[in-house]
Amino acid sequence: MVSGEDAVDGEAVDPVRASRARWARWGALGKRVGYGLVLVSIVAFALGAAGEFSDVLIVVVMIGLVGSIFTLAPGLVIGYGVKKAEREDPEPRRR
Repeated sequence: MVSGEDAVDGEAVDPVRASRARWARWGALGKRVGYGLVLVSIVAFALGAAGEFSDVLIVVVMIGLVGSIFTLAPGLVIGYGVKKAEREDPEPRRR
């Protein structure tokens, strides 16, 4: 340990970059889950349109759409925020 900071390969880990990496992982997870829920909704809707809309299919479509709202939108915002912060950083922080 180098004065309270984690060391990786002999270099100190920048806490700002570590925080960005954590946020980027959460953003990626939100996007993955959100797009997966949209896919589930599309498949359930297609099954209902091809056959008959049962109560179960309607519930699956609604849960998928509502779930994607709560996961996809924050995931996209977080992902774009992290990318923008990386672009705005004047130079890689090195010691």
